[in-house]
Amino acid sequence: MTAPVNQEGKRRRHTLSDIFHERTNFDIIGRPWRWAIVSGVIILVGVLGLGLRGLNLGIDFKGGTQWDFTAAGSVHVSSGSVRSVAQPIVGDATILIVGSHQVRVQAKNVSQAKQTQMVDALAHYGHVSASKVSVTDVGPTWGKQVSNKALKALVVFFILIALYLSFRFEFKMAVAAIIAVIHDIIVTVGVYAVSHFEVTPATVIAFLTILGFSLYDTVVVFDKVKDNVPTIGSVKGDTYSLMVNRSMNQVLMRSLNTSFVALLPVFSLLVVGSWLFGALALREFALALFVGLLTGAYSSIFVATPILAWWKEREPRYRALRERSAAQLARVAPGSAVAPAAPAPVAAAPVTASPDRTEPGPDEIGEPVEERATGTGGPRRAAAPSGAVAPRPRQQRRRKRR
Repeated sequence: MTAPVNQEGKRRRHTLSDIFHERTNFDIIGRPWRWAIVSGVIILVGVLGLGLRGLNLGIDFKGGTQWDFTAAGSVHVSSGSVRSVAQPIVGDATILIVGSHQVRVQAKNVSQAKQTQMVDALAHYGHVSASKVSVTDVGPTWGKQVSNKALKALVVFFILIALYLSFRFEFKMAVAAIIAVIHDIIVTVGVYAVSHFEVTPATVIAFLTILGFSLYDTVVVFDKVKDNVPTIGSVKGDTYSLMVNRSMNQVLMRSLNTSFVALLPVFSLLVVGSWLFGALALREFALALFVGLLTGAYSSIFVATPILAWWKEREPRYRALRERSAAQLARVAPGSAVAPAAPAPVAAAPVTASPDRTEPGPDEIGEPVEERATGTGGPRRAAAPSGAVAPRPRQQRRRKRR
């Protein structure tokens, strides 16, 4: 696949038609530091948010009591007013308001009497009946068990993926894919830390879902790379990195289409389900999916594949190929030492053949009389007019006999 060129043979900008018909030649591998900077900045922001604010863990992980209710339309709901109702009963509490009327209050584990008192106070505040206020009570032991199970599920997931990719492709591809998955987890956790959205079991389920999608996109790219390995060397100056770059351009449209189609329903779930209808569970699940799908599509191309190319280039055979390709390109590069071109041949003067001969003699081909007269190889004769050809001695003898 060649880069789009114009009539003068120069590269032109890619168009949407080039992307759609897979005629792109983006230099993705050529400058991996660009993607390293982008990923590094995003991860740094997430780590700072995690260190300064931490994760907003739900009661399923840390234990506690939670109250959910939807206030009447005539009530103006705010975090401050809800806190003023809850604080005298349960002390410090976390207030979460979705939309304008759906309210969630979280606090540490309290007695049954205080739970009932809190239900009555919130029902009075929201102008609803006590039966409309739901209560969820989770002990700290249960939250610890949920956290341990989530961690075990993640470890088992990594082991299975490493075994499958090592068997399907090779060990280096498996390591590059797992690094990309870890990248996706760190980015998603950083988004939750910065936004301070609540982390619930639905978030963990979404994590596992997005990891699977990220690996799917990575496997598509790696499969094309594996198919193109036999083509290394088919292009002058070819290397393993250039082959990987060709492979990614060949599957770029497929990756974009897959990611776009997957993001559409998730975006609808995030906007319509959570922000318009106020479904908190949908928001927690949809946000993790949305961020994970974006980072998964990004990491499969800009994280996993550049790491693979960098690692494979360290192998002796691909390192030798790279050095040989660099030497080939240096010989044809501008300013390099190039063998001088042969001088253009001197055009011979027109020759009129004698009537007794059918083809010109060897002395008549490209050898003017002036050059023979000034040469060093034979007797000197007077120079004939320009363009004339010296007659052969045999011709002179024949003319004398006539």
